[in-house]
Amino acid sequence: MKDALGAPQSLLLLGGTSAIGLATARRLIARRTRTVWLAGRPSPELAAAAGSLRGLGAEVRVVPFDALDTDAHPERLGRVFAEGEVDLVLLAFGVPGDQARDESDPPAAVRVAQTNYTGAVSAALVCAGALQAQGHGSLVVLSSVAGERGRRADFIYGSSKAGLDVFAQGLGDALHGTGVHVMVVRAGAVRPAGAAGRPEAPLTTTPEAVAGAIELGLRRRSETVWVPGPLRLVASALRHVPRPLHRRLPVSRP
Repeated sequence: MKDALGAPQSLLLLGGTSAIGLATARRLIARRTRTVWLAGRPSPELAAAAGSLRGLGAEVRVVPFDALDTDAHPERLGRVFAEGEVDLVLLAFGVPGDQARDESDPPAAVRVAQTNYTGAVSAALVCAGALQAQGHGSLVVLSSVAGERGRRADFIYGSSKAGLDVFAQGLGDALHGTGVHVMVVRAGAVRPAGAAGRPEAPLTTTPEAVAGAIELGLRRRSETVWVPGPLRLVASALRHVPRPLHRRLPVSRP
């Protein structure tokens, strides 16, 4: 298979400026990936990302893509698959929103939900159908530990990721046996570039660490990946904390 051993020859990155997505692309290009499609809204940042990957030796094509423009998804993404088979689709777009602001600005909250859930469902279904038609490939969906349980600090964002997580699990079951592999990646807080030395939450990770976990998960054909690994145990414990106590935990405060 072209995408054997977690080393795809071709990658479609939905969210072409995503730090995790680009870290994954760099890692895969260093191994075997030669063709990359970067899907995102046209911007200097997207153009720069394409240039940086070309500098690593990959053939890079930019695809205009807007998560909110779901009517255009079949045509825009279908055009990618019409150019050739895609071994890996990495769904890496999303917006965190601003919890304090969005609670009093319903249209802003809806935008978070539509981007992270509705737009992701649309794009994932289009790509899943194309992968199934070609008979092989992997779809990796970036979820978040924030979707494990509602928290005062980020329940708007967390609820959108919870919905996406459940959707991706079900999609993986629906595609089982078709040759298409679906993997959900549940990452903790990701350290942004230039944040070294600043206070951060426990079990904070990096885009490079998530990229490494994605590559390993692809090799193992994993269905769910936690980054960092111990986060799985922490999330399991927090899931069973009584609600009155959960409200008092520092992690639940804005």
